[in-house]
Amino acid sequence: MQTREHSDQGVATLVIEGEIDLACSPDLRAILHAYAKKKVPALLLDFQGVNYVDSSGLATLIEYVRLAQPYGGKFGLAHVSERVRTIFDLVRLTEFFPIFPTLDEARTALLA
Repeated sequence: MQTREHSDQGVATLVIEGEIDLACSPDLRAILHAYAKKKVPALLLDFQGVNYVDSSGLATLIEYVRLAQPYGGKFGLAHVSERVRTIFDLVRLTEFFPIFPTLDEARTALLA
């Protein structure tokens, strides 16, 4: 897994590439905990380069959402492939994570 961070229109964006699995979930957890510690108001994960997420990756994402809730932090995913979307659908996380087809739609929703 590789990540790049940037901010655009008031939304912190984390671009993730590769697989989010047991081997890299601790690294992702550390990055997301840093966002929560800074109380980032809106975080968008760009999943365009993500081709797989396992249960440890899903748990890491859920953990961030729970850390961000007390301060009203907003969270969303964009560019989720059909393969990865199927994983979210199977465990019903599409009801928990807002998923957007494009970065612009995600930014608009997170800033609303």
